[in-house]
This record gives sequence, C-alpha cells and structure tokens, in this order.
Amino acid sequence: MELTVYNIKGEDTGRKVLLDDSIFGVEPNDHAIYLDVKNIRNNKRQGTHSAKERSQLSGSTRKIKRQKGTGTARAGDIKNPLFRGGARVFGPKPHTYGFKLNKKVKQLARNSALTYKAKNDELYIVEDFTFEQAKTKSYLTLLENLKVKGGRSLLLLSSTDDNVMMSARNVQKSEVCMASNLNTYRILSAKHLMITESSLVKITELFAK
Repeated sequence: MELTVYNIKGEDTGRKVLLDDSIFGVEPNDHAIYLDVKNIRNNKRQGTHSAKERSQLSGSTRKIKRQKGTGTARAGDIKNPLFRGGARVFGPKPHTYGFKLNKKVKQLARNSALTYKAKNDELYIVEDFTFEQAKTKSYLTLLENLKVKGGRSLLLLSSTDDNVMMSARNVQKSEVCMASNLNTYRILSAKHLMITESSLVKITELFAK
C-alpha cells in the first residue's frame, strides 16, 4: 500500500511511501488485539489494595465468653470476622494483574491494529518537521491543516523533540510518543495516527519480520 506524504501545512509533497505489508497488511487477529490490550491495561493497575486478616489486626486475644452454656454460638476473640469491626476473611493482598503474553502475540496484535488504521484511511504520513519554539498554537495549526483536529490523535516521532512534545502537551485528545514506544493500546486509542517519515523507517526496522 502506498500513502501520500504531507507537510505540516497539509499540502501534498508529491512523494509517496510504500508501507511494509508485514506490518500494515497482515490478516488482523481480533483476539490477539484483545489479549494485548487487556494485558497493557492490567499492567497499569496499581494492585496495592490490602486488607488486614485476623492475625494482623490489633486487639485482645482473650476469649470473650465461655464455650458452652450461653445458648448462643461459640466465639473466640474480638477479632472474629463475624463480628462488627472484626478481621476480614481472605482479604485482598497487593499483587500484579498482568499476565504472560508471548512476544509473537504482541507483535501480531500491534500489526493488526496498524493494518486496521491503514485500511480505514486513518493513517497519515507527515514529512519530518520541528517547531522553532514550543507553542500550543503551532500544534493546533498542524492538526487543522491535516484535518485531524476533531478526534483523538497520536503523532509518532523517531526521536525526542521537546518543542513538538511540549506544544502538544496541553492539547486535549492528542498524544505524541516515540515510535519505539508504540503499542496496540495507543494505536487503538487514537482515531487518527500521524507518522513522520523517519519514524516510519524506525517502525519498519523494529517491527518488520
């Protein structure tokens, strides 16, 4: 698949780039996408919730009443889980929610997401650029010129550019990241995916089979 290269003014540069079919032209696998997105979102969870169990709760260990002859159920100390203010049975403990996912499944999921973007005409190739200084207005103008201002957008760069990243920092529904940090969740979260020429080369080097 060939795509036109645009400049930051939204004009056709007259050049085209050929997308690697092993990245942008695979047979999409929805289940792989589901697994990868689920794993990414699970890894973002803190998992720091914790509740004290009977042995960890402060309080007397004295038996509160005799075993027999009261006409009620037997009871031990005041930390009994059945009592108000007592300990919790099998309470939550800090743990991670992530799970092991094979590298090839992650690769298939990412390439499937990129393929969907290419098929749905939500992929834009932009020639390499930078801003003279960090200005939010400059980035808003870029989005307007490329006609992607309406939805959530993601711009991929091959290397860190402070002026571009700081210009996009205060723009709602916009994200800028390095091509090396691209994942399935970021791709699917964006309605419009903008890729600079140098970052396209980087993606091809990293993700091509």
